[in-house]
Amino acid sequence: MSRETIHCAVMFADVVGSTSIYDRYGNAAAKSAIGTCVDLMAEITRQYKGIVIKTIGDEIMCRFDSGTAAVNAACSIQEAVNIPFGDENIVMQVRIGLHEGDAILENDDVFGDAVNVAARMAGIAKARQIITTQDTYDALSVDLQEKSREFDVTAVKGKAEKIRIYDIMWDEEDDVTRMAFSSSESQEDLSITFVHKGETLSISPDQVPFVIGRGASSDLTAEAPLASRSHLKIGYNRGKFVLTDQSTNGTYVKLADGNEVYLRREELPLSSRGSISLGEKVAEGNPLLVHFMVG
Repeated sequence: MSRETIHCAVMFADVVGSTSIYDRYGNAAAKSAIGTCVDLMAEITRQYKGIVIKTIGDEIMCRFDSGTAAVNAACSIQEAVNIPFGDENIVMQVRIGLHEGDAILENDDVFGDAVNVAARMAGIAKARQIITTQDTYDALSVDLQEKSREFDVTAVKGKAEKIRIYDIMWDEEDDVTRMAFSSSESQEDLSITFVHKGETLSISPDQVPFVIGRGASSDLTAEAPLASRSHLKIGYNRGKFVLTDQSTNGTYVKLADGNEVYLRREELPLSSRGSISLGEKVAEGNPLLVHFMVG
């Protein structure tokens, strides 16, 4: 078994709103179109001498020798996917996160810090965005630095200090405004409180990402029968707590206005209060619900 530490750039790219695509176009058409899109992303990765590590449904994970190569590939992917796919002419959008740093290479797979941070960047990115870190930005070519804009300052699990992140402006026609950073005072005033099986736990923006699942390593262990080990994570972006589903069976969120939202590999900003059900619809009185309140 070969195992070594390497310096590389890790990139995650995934199709946004794949659940909605399946709902609208049906399984066969959606699977074919998304598969074609993922294949295109993989091909572009190889064109920039990147290595495809794995594809997971609507997501691709790959590595490059440098952040510059990864960003160039990411820009090409965003430009290339802006076309209809399949017989139904399905238009898809992609979000991309990447980070250059040290990783452990073992049996053609990579693990460690670079992977964790890149995954965090992908979780922050929105449709048509490329998000990366200060470390990656510092190592980019001058022309790519000129395309980059400071986007936010965020906490990353395992990092003692927050990191500054950048938005790569790949489309010159995009009218993207620079984000006004939230002050530390406003962040200190905000928290999200979870109640599960009579236990109450509150976290601040400094304590994300926060994982909820049935695994013992989760920050909040939920015993729902259809829960995944790391079912969902709570992040913080643009002054809001954001729930991101990363499960097999999906997450149901019932909001204060009574609407219920189903997420599968998707994210939802949380506000006010509501109830979270792991893997099944929200049922009033279910003792395994996770209740939340933002304030």
